[in-house]
Amino acid sequence: MSSELFVGLMSGTSVDGVDAVVADFSVEPWRAMARAHVAFAPELRNELNALQRSGADEVHRASLAANALMDCCATAAAAVLSAAHCRACDVAAIGLHGQTIRHRPELGYTTQLANPARLAEAVGITVVADFRSRDVAAGGQGAPLVPAFHAAVFAAPESHRVVVNIGGIANVTDLPPDGPVRGFDTGPGNTMLDAWCERHTGAPYDRDGAWGGGGRAISELLHALRAEAYFALSPPKSTGRDRFNLRWLGKYVRASYAPQDVQRTLIALTAQSIAAAVSEHCAGASEVIACGGGAQNTVLMGELEAALAPRRLATTAAHGIATNEVEALAFAWLARETIAGRPGNVPTVTGARGPRILGAVYRA
Repeated sequence: MSSELFVGLMSGTSVDGVDAVVADFSVEPWRAMARAHVAFAPELRNELNALQRSGADEVHRASLAANALMDCCATAAAAVLSAAHCRACDVAAIGLHGQTIRHRPELGYTTQLANPARLAEAVGITVVADFRSRDVAAGGQGAPLVPAFHAAVFAAPESHRVVVNIGGIANVTDLPPDGPVRGFDTGPGNTMLDAWCERHTGAPYDRDGAWGGGGRAISELLHALRAEAYFALSPPKSTGRDRFNLRWLGKYVRASYAPQDVQRTLIALTAQSIAAAVSEHCAGASEVIACGGGAQNTVLMGELEAALAPRRLATTAAHGIATNEVEALAFAWLARETIAGRPGNVPTVTGARGPRILGAVYRA
């Protein structure tokens, strides 16, 4: 492998668009040389959301959506290469996450919508994709996959840290100074907040938590949501929009509840479920480092800081990596591990039978 330049492309459960980074792994500390974001067109976003559920002619629709997603990824890759002043021939590979539309590891499968061959043809760069399937085949959850990268970047020999990624689904990585790396999905991050906000305001997300921050948490609703069986499961565990969606929320919301108060309750749910997971499964942690879109929600971060006390809460920006770059950077790193023939999963995180080289490689 002559080049240590890699591109990471991430489209997560928030279904808002593609985050792209270029990383030079020949230089430490590892950082993004450039970042780009390409928002999904409303039609593509609507279709990706619709494909979360079974529907008419979904195989055909999913194939067309995958093609449109790859076109969006090609645009993002071109934009980030331009921003980094790099050529396609300078890049070793692209790490492509794809768009998760089903995640059922208990049934032996997970589906990330993508057409890596189309992307490789469009950009002329080797693409590594389908990172989760091998871990699932080895008996693992296939998620979360970012803890290996979190450990490589944020672990500290003198401090017990926990990294919290608040994407559509929130996950934690436990980094004890003298123990194994562990991690799991805690439950909803932004997915419920975004969906409820869009239904009632038309905005795709609640910027800075301003709308939800004007409401009051409904204690009986919060209690009902916290009783969800997933929260009591022991790791390894992972989840997605198969479980946490508006249909799930609708079972508990009463017509008398003000929508803004429901939003504030969902903020509390995200904060409290993360804090409870840290307290129960990351005993001894003194420092929590947050990233993902939720780290930019000031109301959520305030709730989380209070729920985590006396543990210190900071963001990855304090450690040199912007909160909205971490996941894309992680998939650039995972592509690097695949190309180098090194395992990318952490069995103590996913529950897989052992380390596995992840992903399928589509040569340019």
